[in-house]
Amino acid sequence: MHRKLVPLWLAAAMAGCATPAMLPDPAVDMDRTAAKHKDTAVFAGGCFWGVEAVFEQLAGVDQVLAGFAGGDAISAHYEIVSTGLTHHAESVEIAYDPARITYGQLLKIFFAVAHDPTQKNRQGPDSGPQYRSAIFYKDAEQKRIAEAYIKQLGDAQAFKKPIATDVVALSRFYPAEGYHQQFVKKNPDYPYVVYNDLPKLAKLKQEYTAMLKTAPK
Repeated sequence: MHRKLVPLWLAAAMAGCATPAMLPDPAVDMDRTAAKHKDTAVFAGGCFWGVEAVFEQLAGVDQVLAGFAGGDAISAHYEIVSTGLTHHAESVEIAYDPARITYGQLLKIFFAVAHDPTQKNRQGPDSGPQYRSAIFYKDAEQKRIAEAYIKQLGDAQAFKKPIATDVVALSRFYPAEGYHQQFVKKNPDYPYVVYNDLPKLAKLKQEYTAMLKTAPK
C-alpha cells in the first residue's frame, strides 16, 4: 500500500480550508417520489478508503465498493493503477435507494465532505491522475444533475478556487482488491486513516447529522 502521511493538524486544516461549512442543496435533482428502482453512482475523489467510508454512513446507501474507473480491465489492479500510468482513478461505486437519498444529495456530500473538488490530480498527500476528482455518470440524468450542481456551486462561489471535477461517461467500474473494501472501518487506527480519513467522518457527523444512518455517539 502506497499512502503518504501528513501531520494530523495539517490534515485537519486541509480538510477544512477549501470546503465551506455547508453547501446548498442541488437546485436540479431527480424526483424522489418517482423513483422505482435502486441505482448506482460512481465518484472519484482521491484515495478511495476515505470516500468509501463517508458514503457508507448515509441513510439510503445500501453498499459502497472501492474500485477503479476510467481505464480498462487489464490495468484495474491497485499496484498498476498506483503507477499513475493508467487512465483509472481510484473510485467508489455507491448503491443507493433514490426514494431515500437522491443523486443530487450524494453529490452534495461528494463536494462538501468526501474530497476537495478544487484539486485536480491530487488529494491531500496523494498526487497523480489516479487521485483526480471525477464524476462518472451512467446516464443523461446523472450528467445533467452533476453539471447543473457544479455550475450552481460555481455561480455561488462556494469555493475559493474553481471546481476541477471532471464529468465523464462511465464505461465500467472495477471493484478493487478485497483488502481495500471497508478499509477505514476495519483499520481505524491505521496512521493514514487517522490523519486523512477520520477528519472527514468527523465533519460529516458534525454538519450533516440528518443524513446519517444512525445518530453519532
